[in-house]
Amino acid sequence: MSRIGRKFEELRKKGGKAFIPYIMAGDPDLARTKELVAILEDCGADIIELGVPFSDPLADGPTIQMAAQRALAAGVTMKTVIGFVDELRKTTDIPIILMTYYNPVFKYGEERFAKDASSAGVDGIIIPDLPPDEAGSLKAFCGKRGIDTIFLLAPTSTEDRINKVAGASTGFIYYVSITGITGSKLSISPAIQSHITQIKKVTNKPVAVGFGIASPEEAAAVSGYADGVIVGSAIVKKAGEQDAVLRSYLLSLRQAIR
Repeated sequence: MSRIGRKFEELRKKGGKAFIPYIMAGDPDLARTKELVAILEDCGADIIELGVPFSDPLADGPTIQMAAQRALAAGVTMKTVIGFVDELRKTTDIPIILMTYYNPVFKYGEERFAKDASSAGVDGIIIPDLPPDEAGSLKAFCGKRGIDTIFLLAPTSTEDRINKVAGASTGFIYYVSITGITGSKLSISPAIQSHITQIKKVTNKPVAVGFGIASPEEAAAVSGYADGVIVGSAIVKKAGEQDAVLRSYLLSLRQAIR
């Protein structure tokens, strides 16, 4: 079982839910990213998503787009991020997922990516623009190296798509709570819970919900029926404020998710 799988199993036995914060690697530089990883872990993060900057992040809103631009301006690449995770592994065992787009992985080389990422201590990968139908070779390379491949479902996903994603995903399933970009306003509705219930009828894999979650109230509502809560844009915004403000916000999310 992967580090991600073990974490969800540990939380399941305790009746807890996963707090999964997202930050952009290299925003504004890797020294600050290292500080942020320590803060996230200290404030109760169970799993950390590290964004890999890309010039055309189609699924991301302005906040994460700007974070990616700052990281790219600092010279951060896929190779840089993998090396950064290797450095992090000297001080932490927290599960780390890379969230990127297919282009950086393709340019790096799928097999080489799986080998290097695994050696560095990467636990999983999320690629919003790579559906499971087209991910056979990458999934195979990652599977051999113990890297979880996490695919996305959305409110518009059909029964066939749910079955495909449930079968292909390892680690957990990422449910996109809104039909929009990251940072969009979340509307808590019974439909989200209904979709999660539908997914859980076909798989016992954990389901984590992301996109649009910003407040402790929203995190608490989502954690009532999901196995994990992913918060990205709101944390990226707070990361630019004083650490005391960021810590207070993260602790409020952690408390709400428990």
